Amino acid sequence: MTKKVFVQPPVNYTGLRVSDPAAVSGGIRAVKSSMHHVFSQVGVMEGIRTMAKLNQFDGFDCPGCAWPDPDGDRAIVEFCENGAKAVAEEATTAKADPQFFKKYSVSALSAWSDYELGKSGRITEPMKLSPGSDHYEPISWQTAFTEIGEHLKTLPSPDQAIFYTSGRTSNEAAFMYQLFVRQFGTNNLPDCSNMCHESSGAALSETVGIGKGSVTLEDFYRTDLIIIIGQNPGTNHPRMLTALEKAKANGAKIIAINPLRETGLLKFKHPQHVGDMLGSGTEITDLYLQIRVNADVALLKALMKLLLEKERDQPGQILDRDFIEQKTTGYSDFLSDLESYSLHELIAQTSIGEDLVRKAADLIASSERIIACWAMGLTQHKNAVDNIREVVNLLLMKGSIGKPGAGTCPVRGHSNVQGDRTVGIWEYLKPSLREKLKENFNFQPPEETGFDTIGSIEAMHQGKVKFFMAMGGNFLSASPDTELTGKALMNCDVTVHVSTKLNRSHLSHGQTSYILPCLGRTEADIQNGRQQFVSVENSTGVVHQSRGNKRPVSNHLKSEPAIVAGLALAALGERSQVDWQAWSADYDLIRNAIEKTIPGFASYNERVRKPGGFYLPNGAREGEFHTRDSKAHFTANQLPAHQMSENEFIMMTIRSHDQFNTTIYGLNDRYRGIHNERRIVLINEQDMLKQGFRSGDKVDIISEYDHIERKAEGFIIIPYDIPATCIATYFPEANSVVPYNHFAHTSRTPISKSVIVRLIPSAA
Repeated sequence: MTKKVFVQPPVNYTGLRVSDPAAVSGGIRAVKSSMHHVFSQVGVMEGIRTMAKLNQFDGFDCPGCAWPDPDGDRAIVEFCENGAKAVAEEATTAKADPQFFKKYSVSALSAWSDYELGKSGRITEPMKLSPGSDHYEPISWQTAFTEIGEHLKTLPSPDQAIFYTSGRTSNEAAFMYQLFVRQFGTNNLPDCSNMCHESSGAALSETVGIGKGSVTLEDFYRTDLIIIIGQNPGTNHPRMLTALEKAKANGAKIIAINPLRETGLLKFKHPQHVGDMLGSGTEITDLYLQIRVNADVALLKALMKLLLEKERDQPGQILDRDFIEQKTTGYSDFLSDLESYSLHELIAQTSIGEDLVRKAADLIASSERIIACWAMGLTQHKNAVDNIREVVNLLLMKGSIGKPGAGTCPVRGHSNVQGDRTVGIWEYLKPSLREKLKENFNFQPPEETGFDTIGSIEAMHQGKVKFFMAMGGNFLSASPDTELTGKALMNCDVTVHVSTKLNRSHLSHGQTSYILPCLGRTEADIQNGRQQFVSVENSTGVVHQSRGNKRPVSNHLKSEPAIVAGLALAALGERSQVDWQAWSADYDLIRNAIEKTIPGFASYNERVRKPGGFYLPNGAREGEFHTRDSKAHFTANQLPAHQMSENEFIMMTIRSHDQFNTTIYGLNDRYRGIHNERRIVLINEQDMLKQGFRSGDKVDIISEYDHIERKAEGFIIIPYDIPATCIATYFPEANSVVPYNHFAHTSRTPISKSVIVRLIPSAA
């Protein structure tokens, strides 16, 4: 059978409308949007019942971002607009059942947009795509497990299999998954951290001894200053705005650093506060620094030079000298490096005026307790690790790590991406974990470091890997270099996806492909007549339970732990001494195993049952730095060097407001004033005119790395408030021009926020 599968959907415009960017975030429009998404997809009564359990002590954790919940009392409505969208997407009544797959071929579905695929509904039972077929067909669970197990057994080497993990996988399922994979014989455990906060983990582990943030939610209410850099909380982590509002009420100042003026960083109306709704809202940012894309190191160096100037004028009044002398190392080398730069040249690279930089330095100088928050705007560059090390340098100068109201705050995206890494999902197996696995489970874990995401794409593309499995997520749409990644997946003999809904990765398939549908966060997980719960870890290192309350959308769904157990039994057989069936029937047994294996989980089953859960150990939070010398490390970091010709731009990929990662909830970007279209390019108006374009023109985006030209076709020009020579556009539509083999040093995170491109008229 001849079929044509589109790795990317054909260009299809949906009817662009442009308005002025919104003046305020939150408010009645956020309430209306939340209600529309939930009620239209879940129903009114069921929607109300489901949302009442979202982020509550006895309910389920939001399947969206990892922003922390309050430790104490919680509001009746403890969620944001995007949390409501995430729940509506999962709890939808729409179904992609066997009749759906019989009606629509893989070829036909591959021409649908990611938005259309997501709206097809929940997958109701296991599906298999046989070699040469163009339709997925139903298969029994046991047959699927047996066939997948046989595929794995026939591989010449365990290292010819890759096992990817999404950040929504629970601690329990992730621990089982990594144990299964390592007993199978490989460390090929890439995960979505590789594409987002791997740079944070690398930089923080080196400098402060732990690859996680050091603050708690309460620290936001004790701080003097919050620096938000490379993050857009209004769209990506909206519940953070309530914390910022409270911080402002307690006297905190906020500096926002971002190439776009994001509405959520300007003004906020709390949707649950009558006073806010009737008033004009809370001014969030005291000082907005609209820098060029990837000019963060230049700005931070300029700020630190100004702090040193102030320290020379007011010795002992600006910097925390005691902290620097007692708790840090590398300060003299750091100073020598900093002094080699010209303040004037640093400021010139940022595209903002010296007066604004000096105002920022004044705010930092007068603050004793500082929190720095960041997200993908810092982590997805070639120099991403340097970006974060420079943030740490600034905090160390002020002694703002390891005391109340101060510290590092990398704001995670997926709700348990941090927890997955904690319980062992990583292509690098730490020697300490290797020994614990060997001791507790009586096998010899593999020692060789496995493939990360970039390595996995390359290995599949070169034919070195023949089996790919994804525990959740949308690997194709999340990865760079879309065409190459799609072809890499199609090079596999077998692809397996544990999913709740259809996505593009299911369509760029191996010769044989399986979709194994799992329970969602919202759904009750009943095993052997007893309801189970899972646990997750949020951005501040709190481990807490999540217990769904909805009746599953289908009787044919299995929980993620049950799916891992089924695969492990089929693939390992008597090679494993783990009682996989018992674990999948009683999650307390999994947590007992985690407690014996992973540091910080003492009395796991007892503590996780307490309202709000428990904090994992965090040395940096306590001012103890678990580095090689027990000191926090100052570092010397170079400025990024972007070689651009006159007609080139530095492109960053961004999310719309109707989007979470690769899940597209709708076609509107309300805060930026862009409606009913995703194929857009935001460009400085003077740059637009200089290039000979007009608003509404259609262009192709071209990148060229290593003499390879990549193209994303058919994007609509929109003049926008963005620094000169910079453009912004949405992912995953623009991922096709992000080269897979250009990435951050150390972390190997793709350069999705600083791709050099040019624009040409489009024939689309």
